[in-house]
Amino acid sequence: MSTSSPYPPHSYGPPTAPSRRWWQHPALIIALLIFIPPAGIALAWMSPWKQKTKVIASALALLWFLFVLFQDPPKKEAAAGPKPTATVTAAPTSSAATAEPTPPPSEAPMPGVVTKTYAEASSAIGKLIDGDIRVYSAYTDVELPKDHDDWVVCFQGPTANSTLVRKDANPRLHLVAPGTACPTSKGTELHPEPTHEPAPDNGSTGGSGTGGSGSSDDSSSSSGSSSSGGGVGVVHPGSFCGTPGATGVTKKGTPMICGPGSDGRNRWHS
Repeated sequence: MSTSSPYPPHSYGPPTAPSRRWWQHPALIIALLIFIPPAGIALAWMSPWKQKTKVIASALALLWFLFVLFQDPPKKEAAAGPKPTATVTAAPTSSAATAEPTPPPSEAPMPGVVTKTYAEASSAIGKLIDGDIRVYSAYTDVELPKDHDDWVVCFQGPTANSTLVRKDANPRLHLVAPGTACPTSKGTELHPEPTHEPAPDNGSTGGSGTGGSGSSDDSSSSSGSSSSGGGVGVVHPGSFCGTPGATGVTKKGTPMICGPGSDGRNRWHS
């Protein structure tokens, strides 16, 4: 007698794969490995991927993450539009301040200053020499005043266009007062002393009444002129005189006396 089971025999089929969750989708894991490597690596190891695939994917994602992390950030460009340009205005510079001063020449031609005033002559010559200008009166009987800027140059030394050596130059100028004519040569007196020549002897010891009276008149006239003139008659102030203590008068009647002048020579002065 055979016994049979009241239940039919159970048939076993092939095992079914477990269902996959949404966060285990390969596309999502790959996207996260690229854009968010840490999250992608975590999901990769939670996925049903093979061990070798997980290691390769994690290594590549980690290298990519480090490359992006240590890369220099891109520089932000300015908003669209014309970029303002800085205008640099150069400050004006003076050529006189930047240029080195030109040293004065060691030699120069002597300028012609005859007929010019001393002020003009000294200005023209003073730029060319280191020393002083020697000045004299063009007339020996006229003293040069301290203020002679308006006096006129009659003679100069050295002559015009002669070479002036700046360190050794010793120019000389001879001047006359304004309105006074220049002498023909240096060493001339403006008011020379009159020469007193004796009256010519006509050889007569007496004369007729007319002649005698004429001689008498001349004599008295001469003596009268001498007495009215203070000794020697009309004299010029500043001119040389012969006898110290002699007296005279000017054309205007001013009494003058002969005495030593500033140069040690006898001159007429009041």
